[in-house]
Amino acid sequence: MTRYAIYGVPGVERGAPEAAVRVREAVLRWYARDDAQAITSDPRRYGFHATLKAPFRLAPGRTEDELAEAVARFAASRGPVVLPGVEPAAIGSFRALVPADQTEIAALAAEIVTDFEPFRAVLTTDEVARRRPERLSVRQRALLDAYGYPYVLDEFRVHLTLTNSLADAEALDVDARIAEHFAGVAGIDVPLTALTVAVEPEPGAPFSILQTFPFDTQEPAR
Repeated sequence: MTRYAIYGVPGVERGAPEAAVRVREAVLRWYARDDAQAITSDPRRYGFHATLKAPFRLAPGRTEDELAEAVARFAASRGPVVLPGVEPAAIGSFRALVPADQTEIAALAAEIVTDFEPFRAVLTTDEVARRRPERLSVRQRALLDAYGYPYVLDEFRVHLTLTNSLADAEALDVDARIAEHFAGVAGIDVPLTALTVAVEPEPGAPFSILQTFPFDTQEPAR
């Protein structure tokens, strides 16, 4: 059962800004470290990215080509955005790179979530159950029902995931390794100049990049 996602992947496209490439390369080196293999299995499966529309099955009658064409049109009509002052941070028990301000990227993500909703198939009962709805707030459950994912719109927080969920006993050691590893890029502004469509060909398979579509660099960000 194939799923798709719309990602922001800094530094992935040809000619990407140097800062974006530096951050992407730093994250890929982190994923490749021998001492990070046990704590990066989930982010490695999903790939380096910021989620803009979470993984979804295509709605009946919709095709992969239609989705790609729609994302291409969307990207071509908008300017790049910037993730300012990106630094390692804790998000619950996970670790991620997080920008100092989310205003631009949150506005972009909100547009993508709503504009591409017609492409998303309704969640099955099993898919809803996997989101542990009993643990969600009332607002998050409403967003899950409306958009297939609970952390969108006012609940959105962009992040570039670095680890699996960490046990308390390992967190301090992992934080120290992350701080050392990302010292050379911590605090820099990271331009996002394209949108990426990623695909999971079957449940549990790694996500891969299907296509990447550049923003219009002459178009001001909205």
